[in-house]
Amino acid sequence: MLLAIDIGNTNVHMGLWQDGSWALSWRARTVPDKMPDEYAVLVRNFLSDADLGYRAISGVVIGSVVPALTPAFVELVETYMGHHPLVITNETPMGIKIAIDQPEQAGADRLVNAAAVVALYGAPAIVIDFGTATTFDVVSADGAYCGGAIAPGIGIAHDALVSRAARLHKVDLFPPPSPIGRNTIHAMQSGIFWGYVSLVEGLVARLKTALDEPEIKVIATGGLAPLFNQHTQVIDRIAPELTLDGLRIIYEMNRNR
Repeated sequence: MLLAIDIGNTNVHMGLWQDGSWALSWRARTVPDKMPDEYAVLVRNFLSDADLGYRAISGVVIGSVVPALTPAFVELVETYMGHHPLVITNETPMGIKIAIDQPEQAGADRLVNAAAVVALYGAPAIVIDFGTATTFDVVSADGAYCGGAIAPGIGIAHDALVSRAARLHKVDLFPPPSPIGRNTIHAMQSGIFWGYVSLVEGLVARLKTALDEPEIKVIATGGLAPLFNQHTQVIDRIAPELTLDGLRIIYEMNRNR
């Protein structure tokens, strides 16, 4: 029974892999200064949903883009579960080549997503992860992670606009009735939502041109992926648990090391 922990800037996403599927998937708010014992309570509650305790876990894998929280979760796992977790870095064998200038600077989530897409869907591919940032990660036909692009997430763009404009207030991040907003709310929704769709479509087109390989798959993950998928033709598949799947795949590659 594997516990996969994806520590992101906004959420900590945990999944329990049991009998060939994700038995549980659960999110908690990322709080960088939270103590290991505080997160241990949340993990215990997470496991209790499946009538399990800490000792039922046979292995743990961690991918983190929040350096302050990585040692906290390592301590949690070692203290309460009695395991040394696999913590993903650019030096972890993961079934792909890392063909970028400074591999140590690549976020663990981006590497994990690239490994997952190669293992599950093949290459060449582009992974779009709609998170705090929206990342575009490119894998060539020979399974090499080539880099990609990082854009502000739509939530960040929304918050930045509202915080800097005195007469604008938060709106729901959905498409308005028409791209031509006839009131302030619809105008903001049009600019933010359709502007973001155009960002996604434009970047995918440029990345495909730069990669210059046939039949490039576009796989999307992250909480807003299904919403955007309804309004663009550039996404081929939604993979809600892609990062957790990548963590699982990499753990299985390294479990005997």
